[in-house]
Order: sequence, then C-alpha cells, then structure tokens
Amino acid sequence: MAKHTVESLELIANGIREDIITMLEHAGSGHSAGPLGLADIFTALYFEVLNHDPDNPAWEERDILIQSNGHCVPVRYATMARAGYFDRKELMTLRKLGSRLQGHPERLRLPGLETTSGPLGSGLSQANGMALALRMDKNKSRRIYVVMGDGEQDEGNVWEAAMLAGKYKLNQVTAITDRNNIQIDGPTEEVMPLEDLKAKWQAFGWHVEEVDGNNIEAVIDTLHMAKAIEEKPVMIIAHTIPGKGVDFMENDFNWHGIPPNHEQAVKALHELRTLGGKIRSEHE
Repeated sequence: MAKHTVESLELIANGIREDIITMLEHAGSGHSAGPLGLADIFTALYFEVLNHDPDNPAWEERDILIQSNGHCVPVRYATMARAGYFDRKELMTLRKLGSRLQGHPERLRLPGLETTSGPLGSGLSQANGMALALRMDKNKSRRIYVVMGDGEQDEGNVWEAAMLAGKYKLNQVTAITDRNNIQIDGPTEEVMPLEDLKAKWQAFGWHVEEVDGNNIEAVIDTLHMAKAIEEKPVMIIAHTIPGKGVDFMENDFNWHGIPPNHEQAVKALHELRTLGGKIRSEHE
C-alpha cells in the first residue's frame, strides 16, 4: 500500500527544491541544476521505494543507496532531512567547515550515507562489490540502488563495472542514470556523445527501462518493476530537466556547478512557492 499520495509526494519534492535553493545560497557554492532535477527521484526513493529506517540508519536489513554523482548531494541532504534523518535546520551548514554536510557525501560524517563519493565513475563498482557480498551471504532481500550522472559515463570505469554486473547477473543492483543531457562543459552530446545509451547498456547485459524522471508516479512504478527482474541488473535511464522548477535555470548547463546569489534565490523561491505562478505564495 502506498505511503503517500502522488500529490503529497510532489509537494515534498517541491519543498526539497526550495531547501536546495536556500542551502546553496547560504553556502555560496555548490551545484544547482542536477540536484533540482533529481528531487522527484530522491523523493520517490526515500518516501516510497527504499526499505530504510531514519531512526536506525545502520539497520542491517536496509536497502543501500549509493550516490555516485556526489556533487549532486544537496538533493540527498534535503531529502534525508525531510525524511527524518536530522533536523532541517542543519541544512544551513552545507559546505561549512566541520559540517556533516560536505560538498560531496562523506560516509563517516553523516549516518545514512553509505559511501564517500567525489571522483566520478566509482559508484557502480561499489554497488557491484556490495551485491557480490550479499550473494555470498545468501541475502536476497536487500537491494542496492546507485544514482549516476550521464556525463559521469564518460568515465571508463563505469563500463568496466557494467561488464562485471552483466557477467555475474547482479540482479540486486538497480542503477539510475540522471539523463539531464548536461555536464560542466556543455551538452553531453557535444562534449562526448552517449547515445544510443539504452542500446549500450543492453549490450552489456542489463535490463534497461526509460522513464520521465520528473514524473514521480512513473519513477515509483519503474523502480518497483525493477524488483521483479531476476536474471539481470537493471538500468533506469531517467530523463530529467536540469534546474527543474526554476525557469531561468532549466536546461542551462551553466547552472551545473554554481549556486544562486541572493537575488536569484529570491526569484527561484518565489517561482517554486507559487508553482510557477499557478498559486499565490504566502510569502508575497
């Protein structure tokens, strides 16, 4: 039975986007476009799909979520706070000296983070190792999810990991590619073309699904479907809009690695709080 309605999940995702903007403005550094685009996917994971316990982050039967595209971690912090892992006030410590919320996730700082990430391309290899360990333990109930960027797949070690998972049929691994078509230097198809991305992953022995990554209901349905695939690892290519919800950021690669200033943050928050002008904001 669903824990939330689609409408309530969409409101949570919108609140996460507001938190991302506020965090980044306060920090004065960080990445905007990717985290905003991933808010629906992380909402689906933490509020509907993952088997986890915010009160016991080290629960031995929890599902594992690896964030390979570590620079997008503001979306994870904001989602974890709303899911009950820590007080939302702590979000304002993003990237501060000594904070648990560093610019890339650090496993030993914050309970609930499974890996430390920074160098791109490592997450899938880590997921494979964990999946092989679960197989050795004959544990078939836990699942491993790994969120990856699309530009990250310029890295050769991604494809080494893809081969290994395909060879050993690591069906407890579900990978999600944030297919937002941008990276720090420009559009992915200009920097290093990835298409036909679906065919590439299929050629490496993966079951591949494509989904609108900003449609929470579709994301949830696809993630649940992935649990039924028993003979292969699953890759979900999630087509997202970078900068989702903020008109002047959407689909602009220049927002990949910069935060909003105060004026831009005010404008972005107004747009998010009014759902693009559809409703009146209580802050007006």
